[in-house]
Amino acid sequence: MPRSPNLENVSTRLQRIAQLAREDRKRVFLSLAHHIDIELLREAYRLTRKDGAPGVDGLTAAAYAENLEENLQSLLDRFKSGRYTAPPVRRVYIPKGSDPSKTRPIGVPTFEDKVLQRAVTMVLEAVYEQDFLDCSYAFRPGRSAHQAIGTLRKLLMKMEGGWVLEADIQGYFENLDHGQLRGFLDQRVRDGVLRRTIDKWLKAGVLEEGQLSHPITGTPQGGVASPILSNIYLHKVLDEWFAEVVKPRLQGAAYLLRFADDFVLVLQLEADARRVLEVLPKRFGRFGLRLHPDKTRLVRFERPRGQAESRGAEPHEEGPRSFDFLGFTHYWGRSRRGGWVVTRKTATDRFTRALRRFNLWCRGNRHTPIKWQHEKLLKKLNGHRDYYGITGNSRALNSLLHWVKRIWRKWLSRRSRTSNLTWERFNLLLERYPLPNLRAYRVA
Repeated sequence: MPRSPNLENVSTRLQRIAQLAREDRKRVFLSLAHHIDIELLREAYRLTRKDGAPGVDGLTAAAYAENLEENLQSLLDRFKSGRYTAPPVRRVYIPKGSDPSKTRPIGVPTFEDKVLQRAVTMVLEAVYEQDFLDCSYAFRPGRSAHQAIGTLRKLLMKMEGGWVLEADIQGYFENLDHGQLRGFLDQRVRDGVLRRTIDKWLKAGVLEEGQLSHPITGTPQGGVASPILSNIYLHKVLDEWFAEVVKPRLQGAAYLLRFADDFVLVLQLEADARRVLEVLPKRFGRFGLRLHPDKTRLVRFERPRGQAESRGAEPHEEGPRSFDFLGFTHYWGRSRRGGWVVTRKTATDRFTRALRRFNLWCRGNRHTPIKWQHEKLLKKLNGHRDYYGITGNSRALNSLLHWVKRIWRKWLSRRSRTSNLTWERFNLLLERYPLPNLRAYRVA
């Protein structure tokens, strides 16, 4: 299907920005806002999710679409003239990890704000995709978490392990320093209209339980522009610094892999690993960030050798340890041919979190029609498989399916006081409403 003229024009303009940024990596763009016109706003609207929760104005995507052209033109006029006022984001909390008492904040912008943030992000992306390094994978075109863990496995296999620095930035999105971010943006983008709009988003404030606050740091998770702004920040703080300052001073091979604020460093030599572990907190401290003292650790991850090779010992007997990255536990295991390979399984906290969500959902929906429950469970299980269904993770997938069946039977048995869904009857129900085999099908 051919592209529409609108999309062709938008793509051509963004490619031109990218070409200029690629040809001169030190070029400072003083004029970019003129690229955001009604055509680009239409494309930004098309790319914006329509099923998200409404912001502080309560306006849904459907309501905005009723007078779409008028709304987009008004948005464009206010953006270009500087009259656009960034509304505060509505703060909600979602569960974090397997502990139900732990949550993380998510900001919900208004739908119109999402459209404008998408448009600005498209322009910024055209510039910064030419600067970002291969080590970063999050919120970038054509890149994914599966690519990151696939690259990580290849590096570990090539190096036969080594030392892994597993790091966790404490409250990254809440502590990103606005002044430092502005300084980083100055090195590439100084367009006045874009920069004033970004400043408005940073200062817009947060509405929580009727109370409006104005944090002096951070960028709310959930904002459309937040991912690229956070990538720009960590590109300067971590990626560029590691590539240009740290690696040339190390004696052995060293690699960085980052997905948003989650990252690991793979180093060949212990001495190098300990040097990096010593300087990394100081580097982050300069930019208002802090590594979590309990979740940042150095892991010896060498391939099992010596006596363990001959007697077939498991990796933990030899000394190497596992580490978690992007929801998977990475460890040494035996291949079908008997050799040591890096394999992955669903991390314990992610597994527990998934089961807790299935349990809460089945409990809350136990009185709905079984056919409807079955359709929703299929979507949830397939969604879990789409992410965790990588080669080597079949045992964890099968275990999850086993527990989901038990959970579903448990809550179907409590639909009424007289319900008595024995396993025999439940198995007959599964013949009519089968749950999918969660096979590991994705190579990563």
